[in-house]
Amino acid sequence: MNESRNKPLSWAVVGGGFAGIRTAMLLAQRGEQVTLIEAAAGLGGLASPWSIDHVEWDRFYHVILLSDRYLRSVLKELRLDDEISWVQTKTGFLASGKLHSLSSSIDFLFFPVLNWLQKFRLGMTIFAGSKIRRWKPLEKILVEDWLRKWSGDSTFEKIWRPLLQSKLGDAYQRTNASFIWAYIQRMYSARRSGLKREMFGYVPGGYRRIIDALGPHLDRLGVNVQTGTLVQSVSRDKDGRFQLGIESKGGKSEEAFDRVVLTTPSSQIASVTAEWTDDERNRLTDTEYLGVICTSLLLDRPLAGYYVTNLLDPGIPFTGIIEMGAILPMDKLNGNYLVYLPRYLMSDDPGFHEPDSEIHTRAIQTLKGIYPGFQSEWIRGIRTARAKSVMALPTLDYSNRRMPVTTSIPGVYCLNSARIVEGTLNVNEVIRMVDEEFESGIWSPHLALRDAKHA
Repeated sequence: MNESRNKPLSWAVVGGGFAGIRTAMLLAQRGEQVTLIEAAAGLGGLASPWSIDHVEWDRFYHVILLSDRYLRSVLKELRLDDEISWVQTKTGFLASGKLHSLSSSIDFLFFPVLNWLQKFRLGMTIFAGSKIRRWKPLEKILVEDWLRKWSGDSTFEKIWRPLLQSKLGDAYQRTNASFIWAYIQRMYSARRSGLKREMFGYVPGGYRRIIDALGPHLDRLGVNVQTGTLVQSVSRDKDGRFQLGIESKGGKSEEAFDRVVLTTPSSQIASVTAEWTDDERNRLTDTEYLGVICTSLLLDRPLAGYYVTNLLDPGIPFTGIIEMGAILPMDKLNGNYLVYLPRYLMSDDPGFHEPDSEIHTRAIQTLKGIYPGFQSEWIRGIRTARAKSVMALPTLDYSNRRMPVTTSIPGVYCLNSARIVEGTLNVNEVIRMVDEEFESGIWSPHLALRDAKHA
């Protein structure tokens, strides 16, 4: 048995998003031989950057909270945490065609959408959600039922239903209450004690800077990074090792590993091997994903200055308005003001096939209706990104139906973002998920030895 550990086990980590990156880091730090395999041309997954009119920033909107201790721990490893720029932000609401600030207690008192009783019940809902620690019972309650109980029917109709529909579409009717609990927990923790102001941050250079720092760091840890490499199949040879069928620019080939960690979306994991049990295959294929269509605009001036503008009016073709420029000074983007217009929808929605030109035309017309005086000439660049598998839909009793990390195939593990049940999907929660699995001892050297013995 000791001979099994005379040399490190070889691990293939499939998927170069932050779940795969963090898994590779921790395995390498434990002394394993790790290969990180990503189908795209670069690492980062949903956090990867791109360019709009020669300006490079994140494809999808990301922000760092003061309370994001798992992400900030990684940034400390990369010596980037001290470089985070922190900004106090404002939140807006669009209701009946008018913009309202909801960024302070005073704003809340004068918020015209709700009367005093409705404001009291809304405040109690958020306060109660912030104090709940046992989230598991919320999985057995529909989010609509929980919100109606705490906020009342009128507040639900005015505030919660529009917000849920903009984020989840009609799927909100099947979503459990832990979804809104996780959202309340994250946003409540974003506020400093005392003034209770939202403090959000960013690393200068965005996730491009973080990913550029991760490359040399993974190299120092001894991780072999293979990008532009698609894993098509996982099978076992007669010696019990795993043969990965891969396709890259060099053509198709196979590579052998002692262990495999799959971090890609569940539908992809379901298709890579025929060895899943019926229960495992059902868990993977039954996972429903929300996707996002996110339009980025570079403007020559600000809009309203809110980081997030929540949209209560019906018929708007995006979930919210994210003014990244409210956090990121224009001089950091060559004098441009960056705005994101995300639209969340189920992964099989035909909207994913709509041409960019139609999305852009509708977005510009909508902005003209929201912001008086908005002109197409303000736009210096516009581009739309799509991702079909962003967040697993947390339906009733979801945590008991997700795919286990340890599978029926000894030496094959599943660790993707669909396992997140105690938080909203963001980079901090992905890193937290991976760290907690390692802290639980599930991939301890002792387990690796046991797997080697029974493989």
